[in-house]
Amino acid sequence: MAGIRWKKVLITIVIFMGIFCVTAHFLRNIQAQSESGENSRMLLGRLLLRQAESACFLMPGFLEEGEQAESMPGLVWRWMMKQAPLLEYAMTKEEPPAEDEELVRIILQQEGRDEDNKEIAESGLDYEQDAMHIEGSMLEDMERENSKFRQDMEASQNGEETGEREFIPAENPAYTYDWSKQWGYEELVSNFFAVDNSTELKEEYLDLDRLLYSDLSVDKDGEGPQILIYHTHSQEGFADSVPGDPSTTIVGAGEELSRILREEYGFGVMHYTGEFDAENRDYAYSNSLPVIEQLLDDNPTIQVVIDLHRDAVQEGTKLLMDLQGRPTARFMFFNGMSCIRGKGDISYLENPYIQDNLNLSFQAQVAANEYYPGIARKIYLKAYRYNMHLRPRSMLIELGAQTNTVEEIMNACGPLAHIISIVLDKNL
Repeated sequence: MAGIRWKKVLITIVIFMGIFCVTAHFLRNIQAQSESGENSRMLLGRLLLRQAESACFLMPGFLEEGEQAESMPGLVWRWMMKQAPLLEYAMTKEEPPAEDEELVRIILQQEGRDEDNKEIAESGLDYEQDAMHIEGSMLEDMERENSKFRQDMEASQNGEETGEREFIPAENPAYTYDWSKQWGYEELVSNFFAVDNSTELKEEYLDLDRLLYSDLSVDKDGEGPQILIYHTHSQEGFADSVPGDPSTTIVGAGEELSRILREEYGFGVMHYTGEFDAENRDYAYSNSLPVIEQLLDDNPTIQVVIDLHRDAVQEGTKLLMDLQGRPTARFMFFNGMSCIRGKGDISYLENPYIQDNLNLSFQAQVAANEYYPGIARKIYLKAYRYNMHLRPRSMLIELGAQTNTVEEIMNACGPLAHIISIVLDKNL
């Protein structure tokens, strides 16, 4: 009888702790988002769904599948057991079972939908004006450029001829970081990374020497491509994309990026335009995996894999800057960490190249910040894998968002290609 009472007490404690944490999270989010004018009931419902999804990645999948064989109390109990393996161990006196096939299926389904859902405030993805790498003089220069851009736009609207400008790669960085100072874990995170609330970033990954000085250059000699560009989400379009015309979608941006890397930087580039999300985004990464694996087997010279996407942001948000008088979409490097906060590594989404991929994103971020300040948002880290385990130089890039125009996206391909070449071309 004492054992039964002990179990009931333990269950009660876990339930009340969960209720307290979830309630506190809701109250913080409701307070932060109340200014949006959203109906409080609708807001609470949306926050409930997002919190459940980010906390366990399981409950929404069960509900969406319309599983009828198990009662709601049974689903809740199974969810609690997954969130508290120590509680499960106490109740069963046995080792927790390995993740079953159904759970893996749900996780893979969620991975296909999940990439655009960011459990972090939109402002947390951008640099503040007092960020370590932005000096006052640089901000003044950027403001002058923006003022010139606004004047040109006004002149254009008034019918004056301003002339089309071509992008010219920057010959020298606008400034350089001082790497001689002490860069600890917290400084590196706050200045370079946006870590999703679902995700654990292990301190061992943020060794500055590895991040900054790993040789990521590729061998451009010989036959065959060195870079593969493809699109897990090929259906992603922009504010003025033409229905049925892939050249005005992220696929068209991939073709432009490929062209510039080939013609201006001498890389061999394969651009694969196959579709993995034509019906919906469910299992898009699972659908693309065998195809990309086969492409890599057939083309062993490929050393770099780039999955090019566009981001999804709140309506009214526009990822845009002036660069050399051209309206240019901003972009973001994105890494899958295969590690859930509080639960550790996802064993069935193993990735031996997490460190290599972080090195690549970090060096690209540094190049972007130094050569084109403001064009790159912070590197976003999220818990899943996103097929970044196929090569030690794998990138997922979010180029602009649905609120950008096709022109703005195409204008961003020039500086993005230059940044990639800075990291990958040892002769630059």
